[in-house]
Amino acid sequence: MNEPRDVLEGFAVYRVGGAVRDARLGWPVTDEDWVVVGATPDALTARGFIPVGRDFPVFLHPVTHEEYALARTERKQGHGYTGFVVHASPEVTLEEDLVRRDLTINAMAEDAAGHLVDPFQGAQDLEARVLRHVSEAFVEDPLRVLRTARFWARYRELGFVIADDTKRLMRWLCDSGEIGHLVAERVWQETVKALGEPRPIAYFTALQECGALAVWMPELDDDADLAQGEAAMAILPANHDPAMWRWARLLEALADDAREALCERLRVPNAWRDLSRQVARTRTLRQKDDDVGLTGADVMAWFDAIDAWRRSERVEPLQRYLALEAPALAECVGEAWQFASAIQAQALLEEGYRGKALGEALAQRRLASIDDVVRLYKL
Repeated sequence: MNEPRDVLEGFAVYRVGGAVRDARLGWPVTDEDWVVVGATPDALTARGFIPVGRDFPVFLHPVTHEEYALARTERKQGHGYTGFVVHASPEVTLEEDLVRRDLTINAMAEDAAGHLVDPFQGAQDLEARVLRHVSEAFVEDPLRVLRTARFWARYRELGFVIADDTKRLMRWLCDSGEIGHLVAERVWQETVKALGEPRPIAYFTALQECGALAVWMPELDDDADLAQGEAAMAILPANHDPAMWRWARLLEALADDAREALCERLRVPNAWRDLSRQVARTRTLRQKDDDVGLTGADVMAWFDAIDAWRRSERVEPLQRYLALEAPALAECVGEAWQFASAIQAQALLEEGYRGKALGEALAQRRLASIDDVVRLYKL
């Protein structure tokens, strides 16, 4: 711990949470969080710390800009993950601060000399590869269901499991209806983070097992859907946002109305919704190729469906996606796009086409060029 002593001298400062956990796992530590015990807000601001906490006292270090929080306790008041009364004072001990955390592996601390402070045996659970709640107060925050599932998605490949007693509390939060008090934006935030983890399917599996999936994502609450989604998410086009593509591939087999309902419930951003629609339509194109063979009209309809004529940048990533499982079809689509997109309205205007006739002639010539390519490939 190399923090500047000029502003921290005399404070009891501890590194906490993820930095302690990941360092012991041998993972890179990218963010460090600190807890200050025995101090007041005025004492920190007097040394140049910048207050940024809205709901509890959190400050930015004047030099490193890392976050320093005063030790605090929390008392549940109301439903959901926001119904807490926070108490921060010089009398709050480090252990009282750590006990409010979700999992034992996140409730470890290090003092200024790097000595471990571990009142809830987080290091032992880290060694045993167990995700375990710190206390029964776990049930005071339904967001912990999603966080635990997300940590499993991160560490499952290391052999981690969720403790049976923790699974029991996760189930209680769902059966009691507490999970329904979360807001869609927070559910989506945790889901996006999980989609970026090494094994994102573990997140959805954990939510299914405890009942949270049935509440927030019932369209995916089926073993077959999750199995299909796991296989699909394992195959992604290169050089594109993996989390966004995993979401699209997870949803690609859903019916249109189910996919739209799920995205609406979670307030999914438009870019993510659009990609999920495009991938679903591309999957349909691939299936038609497998089942009955393609026509030029099918490929033309696909270009129309993904709005390729106005959004040409959509073609290349979807073509890459096709190439993963249907390389011949991807090559055909790429060549068809090359010829069809070269046919522009300006040439038809010069031939005298106007109005509705212009649009019809443009579509006919593009279709004819696509037909020629599809016949050549004999798909």
